[in-house]
Amino acid sequence: MSLRTHSRLSLSCRLALTPLLLTVALGASADRAPPPQGQLPLQELRTFTDIFDHIRRNYVEEVDDKTLLENAIRGMLSGLDPHSAYLDAESFGDLRINTSGEFGGLGLEVGMEDGLVRVISPIDDTPAKRAGIESGDVIIKLDERNVKGMSLSEAIELMRGPRGSIVTLTIVREGTSNPFDVVVTRDVIKVASVKSELLEPAYGYLRIAQFQSQTGEETTRAIRRLQEGNKPLKGLIVDLRDNPGGILQSSVEVVDSLLNNGMIVYTQGRVDDSRFEFHAKPGDVSNGSPVVVLINSGSASASEIVAGALQDHKRAIIMGTDSFGKGSVQTVLPISEHKAIKLTTALYFTPNGRSIQAMGIHPDIVVDRAKVQKIGSSADVKEADLNGHLRNGNGKTQGAAKPTGELQMRDNQLYEALSLLKGINIMADHKRASNAGAHLAATTIQ
Repeated sequence: MSLRTHSRLSLSCRLALTPLLLTVALGASADRAPPPQGQLPLQELRTFTDIFDHIRRNYVEEVDDKTLLENAIRGMLSGLDPHSAYLDAESFGDLRINTSGEFGGLGLEVGMEDGLVRVISPIDDTPAKRAGIESGDVIIKLDERNVKGMSLSEAIELMRGPRGSIVTLTIVREGTSNPFDVVVTRDVIKVASVKSELLEPAYGYLRIAQFQSQTGEETTRAIRRLQEGNKPLKGLIVDLRDNPGGILQSSVEVVDSLLNNGMIVYTQGRVDDSRFEFHAKPGDVSNGSPVVVLINSGSASASEIVAGALQDHKRAIIMGTDSFGKGSVQTVLPISEHKAIKLTTALYFTPNGRSIQAMGIHPDIVVDRAKVQKIGSSADVKEADLNGHLRNGNGKTQGAAKPTGELQMRDNQLYEALSLLKGINIMADHKRASNAGAHLAATTIQ
């Protein structure tokens, strides 16, 4: 949760997506005996049955008993916290599909805030992202229907639809004076968990959009591809901005790929089965390359595990803005072949014992997302442009090529991360040269 006093339920526009942590395989048994409990509260049960009977008899429309009981279960779970939920057959099936990285809808992570739908993060390469929807946007209308007064599930249902159909979202955005409409075409969402590229020779970029079942393996393969011809890398940027989380084990595997040893994360809950410790195995696939991790307010749960662990181990510099602050673990407990409950069972802690619940990860270097405009003219006159200028004796009249600044204007946070890595390497080169000079001087004196 964030520090603001509102509830958030993180769902996709197509399904109950999980910007949370799954700690039990989806097919696990739920036959485990519950811990000993006291007697059931008979008076409260009588109250429940009385209310149940009043609704059956007096509600304006007839409602069958099955629907009433399922609604009671939903209310019991949603009243616990924003992330516990009842998964009916459709939601449970959607959850299975989502963890494999393919589902239908707009590609949004959303929550409920003050009766309105707030965007936690758009997912990469989806209709919502391409339409320009941003983290923090508040959706106030869906196809001219006011969201105020709807439940989150009702709003999500309106955002669902067949591929190719359109929905108009009326959005309020901080910094804009008036609401505006965004038309989005629905599609089947296939989330690519990991993408990678070289920003410059020997400087790698790794984008993790969501933690799926194969994200750990994909991360290792991507780093090795980046190292081809560039081993070791001079630097690696891991981009976790607007990554809503996913599967706990995958986040552990990502951290493990960058550490040689040490604790990654541990969890604490009421029952033994909710207490885990995860430790890194020997083998840093990046061979110790400097790492910068980018985060923002859309980085949640599993993203925060990665950022927190690398920060505690001093393995990476965390850059960007404060993360979302979801530090709880949800366990999926099947109650039948087609239904389950998603229950908050533990809190997780970084290696240094930090709980980020409702606090988030604070970056080592704060860099807000900003629009950058170059000041100056490409027609600036330098000494080398003057007629009859003196030669420098180096056999060259031109300095280094001017950077285009395209990356800086397109993504200032990524530009700052790359600049930081370059600075680290420059200082390392200076230190090596200084040490070599000192060694040579000492040898000469001897």
